[in-house]
Amino acid sequence: MNIFELTALAAGLSMDAFAVSACKGLAVGKAGRRDMLRCGLWFGGFQALMPVLGYFFGAAISGSLTSIADKVAFAVLCFIGADMLISAVRGKEDAVSLGTSPAEMLPTAIATSIDALAVGVSFAFLRQKVLLPAGYIGAVTFLFSAAGIRLGAALGERRRRAALAAGGTVLITLAAKILLT
Repeated sequence: MNIFELTALAAGLSMDAFAVSACKGLAVGKAGRRDMLRCGLWFGGFQALMPVLGYFFGAAISGSLTSIADKVAFAVLCFIGADMLISAVRGKEDAVSLGTSPAEMLPTAIATSIDALAVGVSFAFLRQKVLLPAGYIGAVTFLFSAAGIRLGAALGERRRRAALAAGGTVLITLAAKILLT
């Protein structure tokens, strides 16, 4: 795998973390360096960890995990998206649980990195080295996530309710895409 292929893979795997980070930025209002660092570390860390786990577990769990993982990711992202939509409609933006605390980051970090687990399994089948690509994927995801929360916060300041509704819709659409593909 060359650097261009790895960059394309890392960017593709980072898109869902970017979208969720942008939604978190909408929820927190003003995203500082601490929020950017938290999102980047959670999402980047899980995106780096999952290919390694997938690699080591390989084919032994790939079939059963894939059928369950898509449903779990779908449920988590739908729940978060629906919560955002309901909060936007009710005008209670503070009710959205999309902050950057560990309890709020863990479920979304897992849900957005399940596809990276599958990549790790494919690396095992291809006998591709995993540690360097996993680190690169994590670094790219870190950058995308940090930028996403900052962008979401910037957009959210002006039109918070509309942005929450749009963010919720994006998460539900992303969840549907995960389930259908």
